[in-house]
Amino acid sequence: MWLWVAATTVGFVIVVKVVYTLRSGRCRSEVKLVGKTVIVTGASAGIGKETARDLAERGARVILACRNLEKAQKVADDIINTTGNGQVLVRELDTSDLKSVRKFAREILATEKRLDILVNNAGMSGPKTKKISNDGLELTLATNHFGHFLLTNMLLGVTTNCLHPGVVNTEIILKENTNFLNYIFAFFFWSMGKDEKLGAQTTIHLAVSEDVASVSGMYYTDCKITKPSNLASDKGLAKKLWEVSEDLVGLSQEEKNY
Repeated sequence: MWLWVAATTVGFVIVVKVVYTLRSGRCRSEVKLVGKTVIVTGASAGIGKETARDLAERGARVILACRNLEKAQKVADDIINTTGNGQVLVRELDTSDLKSVRKFAREILATEKRLDILVNNAGMSGPKTKKISNDGLELTLATNHFGHFLLTNMLLGVTTNCLHPGVVNTEIILKENTNFLNYIFAFFFWSMGKDEKLGAQTTIHLAVSEDVASVSGMYYTDCKITKPSNLASDKGLAKKLWEVSEDLVGLSQEEKNY
């Protein structure tokens, strides 16, 4: 009986994974990025790493903006060795720390002649216990939202779109929280989710595809425009979020590049 249940469960998991993988979007663009400069935050692992690798393969000058410089440098070296593109650099950026964000942005503005693509990828899952950043902000929101909000404002002159990568098997689930429930989630992601390369496809699509060159303000899943939730479509709520974010990060007039 138990053997039958186990075999049935395994078979179900395999079928779901195969179907999900086959239905997942893929970037079909063969655009080259020679002469372009790209920043990918959180590029030392997961989706960010595979995005950086793909853009480097296309000839871009890729800046890995990461908190862990040692880990990021190993990734950069691997990308250089596998793609033959020597223009893969590492710069320090901790999106949970607004001081770090401002330092990084000012260095980019001072040293880079151009910036063509900004991929706000860095993120974390919620820790087991509430943590506060150096700026007095909840750590998950500081990392995933406020840091990127400030960075994008300081580096604007581009189109902006957002995406959901789908269920992707990366280290993020267990990185901050190793309780039993997260192990269950991690097993689900591992057994039925996309791998990192497939999970990066929508990010890459938005970065390179000619089809989205003039598209802005859209939400994508599997390389296609998707209707966001009602909350995400609420313009009044979006305006309030923007205003609160400006206030909490202390965005000055000089930092608004728009």
